[in-house]
Amino acid sequence: MMKQLEKQDLLALISGIVFGVGLGLSQMIDRQRVLGFLDLAGVWDPTLLFVLAGAVAFTVVAFRFVLRRKVPLLGDKFYVPSRSDIDIKLVLGAAMFGVGWGLSGYCPGPGIAALALGSWNPVLFVLALVAGMFAFQRYEAGQ
Repeated sequence: MMKQLEKQDLLALISGIVFGVGLGLSQMIDRQRVLGFLDLAGVWDPTLLFVLAGAVAFTVVAFRFVLRRKVPLLGDKFYVPSRSDIDIKLVLGAAMFGVGWGLSGYCPGPGIAALALGSWNPVLFVLALVAGMFAFQRYEAGQ
């Protein structure tokens, strides 16, 4: 079990590094580029559309092969969402994500990767992200 866990940890680290490098190369950690992409009414920058299209295309192809397996390479089972309903938590969460992304120019992955830039913007974003996560946990615990 320990070797399996070590393999999973190493694979997670490598995947995170590759993801972060990809975010940097695609300029998704550049908040001005992201805000330009989100500014449909102003001077719209469509370049991130190619990043999104590439990610979706890769996922569509890869999932066809991955989900043919009975179990993942380094796990006991696949964790595929089974719910398909749309509830108020989903709608509010999506709205909060969109507003936060539009205001800051970061979503969690690029915000964390942008910490490498040495700027205060991603630091403030990650602090707000962590505060929001703790606030949600407290809210859920009180329900």
